[in-house]
Order: sequence, then structure tokens, then C-alpha cells
Amino acid sequence: MRKSFFAENPSVLWFLACLGLFTFGVTVLAEATGAGVISTSFVKTLGKVLCLCLVAIAMDVVWGYCGILSLGHFAFFGIGGYAVGMWLMYARTETIVTQNLAERTIPPTPTEINDAIATQIFGVVGSTEFPLIWAFSHSLALQLLLVVLVPGLLALVFGWLAFRSRVTGVYLSILTQAMTLALALYLFQNDSGLRGNNGLSGLQNIPGFEAVPQSVISMAFFWASAIALGLGYVLFARVLSGKMGSVIRAIRDDEARVRFLGYHVESYKLFIFTLTAVVAGIAGALYYPQAGIINPAEVAPIASIYLAVWVAIGGRGRLYGAVIGTAFVSLLSSWFTGGGAPNINLGFYTIQWTEWWLVLLGVSFLAVTLFFPGGIGMIFDKLKRNAS
Repeated sequence: MRKSFFAENPSVLWFLACLGLFTFGVTVLAEATGAGVISTSFVKTLGKVLCLCLVAIAMDVVWGYCGILSLGHFAFFGIGGYAVGMWLMYARTETIVTQNLAERTIPPTPTEINDAIATQIFGVVGSTEFPLIWAFSHSLALQLLLVVLVPGLLALVFGWLAFRSRVTGVYLSILTQAMTLALALYLFQNDSGLRGNNGLSGLQNIPGFEAVPQSVISMAFFWASAIALGLGYVLFARVLSGKMGSVIRAIRDDEARVRFLGYHVESYKLFIFTLTAVVAGIAGALYYPQAGIINPAEVAPIASIYLAVWVAIGGRGRLYGAVIGTAFVSLLSSWFTGGGAPNINLGFYTIQWTEWWLVLLGVSFLAVTLFFPGGIGMIFDKLKRNAS
């Protein structure tokens, strides 16, 4: 009798149990429940970390398991954020404009309201009209659909062109980085339709919930992020199990041999690349309402490089390693860059961690790459072997 998926993959149950306990603990200690031990701002930080863990899992699947070092997956993350941010900004601005125009003696027409919304949003870049890409910004359902469709279609087209040409290795990494750079440079332009360098702001104000305290809203997004992370972990664990998982790992180890055995390598790679892009977009859609703002710097190539560093430090080729590495580095980064780490006075020079954090991160990445290629996940591997 064949065992169930969870019986064959006990690590998935362990992960879900740990995630559930962590979520429950934060919920009990948060301001929303009255305990007040964990501040609302830190709940938002933890929610954002969970979203970053989800995109890191996607990165680990495409890199650690399939062998495609993508330096563009954070671009899909940003696209998801822009898609949901457009609706958030439109709906919030519509509420403000409608309230202001309601005071007029003659009721405003729908065209006047639409023009006023466009002026309010795009006046900062010298425009008073809605760009074509905002055609569905009035509909939450359609924008959520775009969260999935736009990253998925972009990854599908890019992957089809790259994989059918059998571009591999460092050349493929350069292509993904070039795609990300092109997208970021486009978004920096004021006529991109997404407010250029100003980006989209005020995303933490959820339309229709103005009277709800931020402590409650932050907890709702924290729960949504935790659920998305749990579902994403199970999804990728199932994809990587069985025959498909074996083929994907084989492509990573020896692509030519897998192709010689008769497998259509390009189809497997395209499936993984597209699926992980979609999940990255969903993670971004949950992240930026908690961050409150998104701008083109979020999709710059350096962001995708950071993502690869997190996965490497956690231990690529291990789903839980990607989560551990991302959570560890993200929280440590918040501590160092937020002024929590005390400066070190050497007498002749003072180390200020807000400036030296990236140097420390780079050194840590080199150390892991050279001396601990398995990352933090090696510790759990050793514990598992010793237990068995």
C-alpha cells in the first residue's frame, strides 16, 4: 500500500507545525489581541518576512532544484506588488475625491470623478490622464488576476525564448538580470504609467477598512502571509516529489543526459520557471500592502541578487533552508539597519552597522559559498542523520 504524501515527506508536516505554532504565538502576543508584547510595526515586519520566505522558496526551486540561477525573480515579486498596489491607490484616491466633490452644489459626473482621480494620482509626474495599463485598476478581482497572469506570462515568454535556444549557465543568469534591469529602467521613467521614481504609496490604507485599526489589519495580512507560505511550501514539495522531482533534479545535475534519455527538458524548465514566477508575484502582492510603498528600486537587479544570497546562506536544494536563510538574514538586516545593533568604537574608527551591514552580508555569503556550501540547512541535515 502506497504511503500518503505527508507520510513520505514528514519534513513538510514539521514545517507546517512550526509555522502554525509561530503564527499562533505572534497572534496571541500582538497588539490586536490586547497583549501588546509584539508591536504592530514588528507584526508587519514578520508578515513581510513570511512573504520573502515564500519568494525564497520559489527561488530555491528554480535554482537549488532545477539548476537555473535566475537573477530576475524579484522582478516578478515587484510586478505582483504593482498590480495590487494599482487597485489600492485607485480605490483610496476614489474615496477621497468622491468625498471632496460631494460638497459641490451640482453633483459631479463620472467623467469628472475619473479625471479628478487621475489628476490626484498622476499629477506628481505632470499627467492628468490614466495610462492604458490602469484600465482594470478599478476592479480588485481583475487586478488580483493580473497578479498571477502578468508574472506568469512574462516568465512563460522569456523562458520559452531562452530555453528553446538552450541558453544555460551564466549566460541564462545574465539574460534574467538584463530582463530585470530593463524592467527597472522602464519603471523609473515618469511616462511608464506607474509614477516613475515616486512609485505607489499609501498602500497600507485598505479601502473600506479605514475605521479598522492598523493593528488588526497588520494581523490579517500576517495570517494571509503565513497561509500563503504554508500552501506554497506544500505545493512545491508535491511538485518536487515523485517522478517530476527526480527529473527536475536530474536536469540540474546533468541536463544533456536527461535530454538523451528522451525527456523534453525545455518543458520541465519552462514549467518550473513559470510556476515560481507566479508564486513570486503572489508573494509580492501580499508584501507591499504591509510595506506601504513600492517603487522601481524594488525590482532592480540587486534585489534578486539578495534573494540568491538568502537562499545560499540557508542552503539551496532544501525548501526549509530557503525559509531559514531568508528569515535569519531578513530579521538580522532589520536589526542592523534599524539601529538595533550597537556601533563598535575601535578608537581610530567607529563601525556603524547601518553602513557596514551589506559588507557583513557579502562576507557571510563568501564564507558560506567557500566553506559551508550546504548553508544553515547542513545543521538540520546532520541532526537528521544522527537521529536516524
